[in-house]
Amino acid sequence: MNAWVYAYRGQEVENRHRISLAIHGPEGLLAYAGNPGLWAYMRSSAKPFQALALFLTGAVERFGLSEEEVALATASHDGTEAHVAVAQGFLEKLGLGPEHLACGVHPPFSKEARKALEAKGLDPTPLHHNCSGKHAGMLAAALALGAPIEGYEHPDHPVQRLNRKTLLDLTGAEPKAATDGCSVPTFALPLARAARAFYLLARPEEAPPPYREPLRRVGAAMRRHPALVAGPGSIDTLLMERLPLLAKRGADGYYGLALPETSHGPLGVALKAEDGASQAREVAVVALLRLLGLDPGETPWDRPLLRNHRGLEVGRLEAHLDLTWL
Repeated sequence: MNAWVYAYRGQEVENRHRISLAIHGPEGLLAYAGNPGLWAYMRSSAKPFQALALFLTGAVERFGLSEEEVALATASHDGTEAHVAVAQGFLEKLGLGPEHLACGVHPPFSKEARKALEAKGLDPTPLHHNCSGKHAGMLAAALALGAPIEGYEHPDHPVQRLNRKTLLDLTGAEPKAATDGCSVPTFALPLARAARAFYLLARPEEAPPPYREPLRRVGAAMRRHPALVAGPGSIDTLLMERLPLLAKRGADGYYGLALPETSHGPLGVALKAEDGASQAREVAVVALLRLLGLDPGETPWDRPLLRNHRGLEVGRLEAHLDLTWL
């Protein structure tokens, strides 16, 4: 069945955002919409699985990493003072500094954090980059492996080979790789395969033995520190604060969900707005949760209004999801 998010201008549909998604349950693929075999780059939605390297290499124990630092390694964070402080402390434990991060620099996602920097006459640093925690985690894994930190972002580096093997082991499919926005490899998988990884994040005890404890601990860090995974008002943080789930956004319309408790049993979800529209993705995610019987309460993504530059209401977004159940 098809799934769409419609953008209305007035009473007419102006844009149609096609959604593809796969839902993995205890017996395998349970439901889908659009094309569950669609190959899509997971982008930042892969971060919980990349963070497993902190445990697989022994970096957590070697450097005494906190649960907050593990949570930041999974984050697409908003660059607030709290996020920057955790990233700075993470690097200090490694004996490294912001100059070792290969992620580049962008202004904080948080409007308040951007205004605070501007008021002080300061420029953003790599610590403000939404991926600074992920990169600190990769540096920690490199050190724990005894590998060089130079070039840790390259596909042939031992940390990136480990991340690729992790996804292969959790999904049963060989990922395709390309370069992400933050310069490290990003991995593409069919949605149905990626949904299996999120299912195992919801049910670590069903994962291959080496991954069970790492999955459990990464999930616990995200659940206990949702504000570090994104930020106040962000969809990941809001959903994890309100519901017993793990949520991880990715660039260009990707989203992953690990749902330990639903009326259909534990579920893993991989979702892609095929045109890359993040606003459509978020509307689809909230609508899907409601279809699955999970109520996040009132959110900014329930039929959000579209406004012009004067603030006049000109339209709205609506999700129309039809799932095929297997």
